[in-house]
Amino acid sequence: MPGEGHRISIWFFIGALLGVYGLLILAAGIWDLFYPSGLPQAMGHLHAAIWWGAFLLVLGAIYCWKFWPNGGRGR
Repeated sequence: MPGEGHRISIWFFIGALLGVYGLLILAAGIWDLFYPSGLPQAMGHLHAAIWWGAFLLVLGAIYCWKFWPNGGRGR
């Protein structure tokens, strides 16, 4: 019907935001791995940006997949 809007879950947008943040943090971590800044970092050998960025990227992908706005999945 014209007048009825299609509702999109807020969790889809949260998943997209987590995915974008994860991608940016992961890219910065990979960049720092190949081009280190030379500044000493506490526990820098663990490469926390790579792990954290990958975690956020996967979590965002799960949220986007589960709450995709086609109405068929995740409901």
